[in-house]
Amino acid sequence: MREGAATGRIDTVAALRDAGITTLLAFGLFLPLIGFQTVVNIRNELVLDTRWPLLFGIVAAVGVARLAYSFLFAPWLERFKERPVAATPPAWLSLIGQWFTPFAIGFAVAYPVIIIATSGYGGALKWVDNFGIQILIYVMLGWGLNIVVGLAGLLDLGYVAFYAVGAYSYALLAKEFGFSFWILLPLAGVMSSFWGILLGFPVLRLRGDYLAIVTLAFGEIIRIVLVNWVDLTNGYAGISGIPRPSFFGIPFNANDDGFAATFGLEFSPIYRTIFLYYLILALAFLTAFVTVRLRRLPVGRAWEALREDEIACRSLGINTTNTKLTAFGIGAMFAGFAGSFFAARQGFISPESFTFLESATILAIVVLGGMGSQIGVAIAAIVMIGGTEIMRELEFLKHIFGDSFDPTQYRMLLFGFAMVMIMVFRPRGLVSTRTPSVFLKAPKVIPADLVKEGHG
Repeated sequence: MREGAATGRIDTVAALRDAGITTLLAFGLFLPLIGFQTVVNIRNELVLDTRWPLLFGIVAAVGVARLAYSFLFAPWLERFKERPVAATPPAWLSLIGQWFTPFAIGFAVAYPVIIIATSGYGGALKWVDNFGIQILIYVMLGWGLNIVVGLAGLLDLGYVAFYAVGAYSYALLAKEFGFSFWILLPLAGVMSSFWGILLGFPVLRLRGDYLAIVTLAFGEIIRIVLVNWVDLTNGYAGISGIPRPSFFGIPFNANDDGFAATFGLEFSPIYRTIFLYYLILALAFLTAFVTVRLRRLPVGRAWEALREDEIACRSLGINTTNTKLTAFGIGAMFAGFAGSFFAARQGFISPESFTFLESATILAIVVLGGMGSQIGVAIAAIVMIGGTEIMRELEFLKHIFGDSFDPTQYRMLLFGFAMVMIMVFRPRGLVSTRTPSVFLKAPKVIPADLVKEGHG
């Protein structure tokens, strides 16, 4: 009895000590970020203001959260790790997995109709453009990078370079030569694939961190070239007036030859937005279809063998040079498709749209979703991109934290916390199960608990 009481007292003291240390660290971290704020006064002078209530409130919340973790979540997590491993997933989980993909595809196809029915034509523009199209762009980029990172196991931190090559290829060729979007879309993919193969040659002998550093450098080289080659790219000023795609030759404008007038409709910008939504949805479906088919082919199995063990892959007679180059080339091609669509959608591009933060975001989507999982990548893109956009709509938080509180400033902080939680509870990603690319008689899902971390 005394020993148990002593043990409980030691645990309580340790929990209080951890909470105190966490609170102090949070205070030191948030003091310059939240405690102080620079504002412009009525004399147009920059002065330093303080936000002590908000600072102490956040620090107190961090301390309480640490205590809650020590007393509630830590014991539950230990019991969760020690639970018996089931040989097969539960029946309800298999049922959800069976119907989730058809339901998700149906919802994606009907999304604009649902939004128009609930928000009207005026309110639907924001939800279809800022949420639907934006999310689908990152879904497509995540699926493209998933070939390189998730299937082939090649850590690529410069994937945004191929995104930029596709966007600038479309912008320059469309403005200079007047080619249509449908001609330049495959051409932009070919250009990006060419640069992906060029990147693949110098990194054939590199692995792990060294490969990541070289790909990061490649992404920065492309961005610096876009900034400094002013005669071609117009530098930081970017390229404006990029032609937009048309509906089989019918432009989306208010003229007599426009889409609305041709079909006898009242002019509205929502028509172009809906067209762009279904266009990027078709491109995303194309990316998913090609990826799934390639994974079942010998080249896809070679990617997975390369990911697991490159030395064993060579010993089996697989040409690792061609395997790596195909992964880089095909992954870059889909980035080029997405980049050309981005340029056509925006009508303006600049090097500021292709920074390292974009590569980090796409890589985070792949890792958090579960490397090699198509569904996981899509879910992670919805959570990360849709979550950052939904933070712009949380104006009601000003009633809690004051009128000076801007929820958009804390988006990355909240998502950093969410990423830490996922690393703790779902270290293999949101979707940790993997279905083998080839199987005997019937497919069998491999639970994450039956494989080592980082393998399988």
